[in-house]
Amino acid sequence: MLNGWYRSERKQSKYRIFCTPWVCDRNLFEPVPSALTTSTMLASACILVLIATAATSRAEDRFRQPVYRVANQPERADSATAAPKLAADQPVFDLTQQPGEHPLAPVLRFARKGLEDIDANIQDYSCKVTKRERIDGELGGNQIMFVRVRHQPFSVYMFFVNPYYGREVLYVDNPKNYEDGQNKNKIAARAEKGLKRNLGIVHLDPTGHFAMDGQKYPITKFGIRNLTAELIEVAEQDVQYGECTVKVGNAKIDGRPVTSILVEHPVPRKNFRYHKAKIYIDNELRIPVAYASWMWPKQPGEDPPLEEQYIYTDIKINNGFTDETFTEQTPGIFGNPEDR
Repeated sequence: MLNGWYRSERKQSKYRIFCTPWVCDRNLFEPVPSALTTSTMLASACILVLIATAATSRAEDRFRQPVYRVANQPERADSATAAPKLAADQPVFDLTQQPGEHPLAPVLRFARKGLEDIDANIQDYSCKVTKRERIDGELGGNQIMFVRVRHQPFSVYMFFVNPYYGREVLYVDNPKNYEDGQNKNKIAARAEKGLKRNLGIVHLDPTGHFAMDGQKYPITKFGIRNLTAELIEVAEQDVQYGECTVKVGNAKIDGRPVTSILVEHPVPRKNFRYHKAKIYIDNELRIPVAYASWMWPKQPGEDPPLEEQYIYTDIKINNGFTDETFTEQTPGIFGNPEDR
């Protein structure tokens, strides 16, 4: 049931916006354009906070906390997801480069093991997602949504908070709907307001024009597991070439300790997909919870332009989602968002 899915967090923080770079961690997603003054940044941040709070508070009031939340469980010595007790400057994960191997090799090993662990231990999760993408050369604003994801069969439900408050999207990868290897599954969607919402539920091709409007990737590639698989694919290509540096550090996202991995290709080459990329691994959950990439600057001395950014917060794993969680008839899905 979606009614009351998330517990209100306003008792902890009255005004909160999720995943603008300077709120999550001032140094997480660099660089901030040098043209911005301190006063301009503060004013912009205040405006964003107030706007996001109004929408997010309404949505959060409708949701209650799921039955099981890993992050709230007391730490146990034998816990498979608990991060070891280490000094602040000591790495949580073994990302040591062996003599003679590519700088990305330790990251690739870790990512492959991480994907195996996700497949073995995480059946589903819910979270908040903030993403920002450059589409057709234009960098869009933050999109914030609540999501539910199940891995087998792959299923996704999204409720948009900003900027399309009330938009809903449901997708289930039903193996029965494949013909000659082609995915014939459809997205069930309902618009956020106005005449479009009055049309009711519409069914769309996941890669079609209407489904892809304002989105860089189709819903079939959404989620933490798909992000991990994509990072592995890119790293497997990159290790075939040199001109790569890797730096490992510590940071926090939404107050949670994470390990940061910065990969940089200093020289533009056709075989590289980005100039810089940052991946953040939650030290307790041991999964990627944020990713951002930048392209090469057009002129020397300019800031690298942000290409894409994804941040997952308030992650709750293994909620026991079933087929009934991802149907058009599920109570709370495709209803009036103002009534929830």
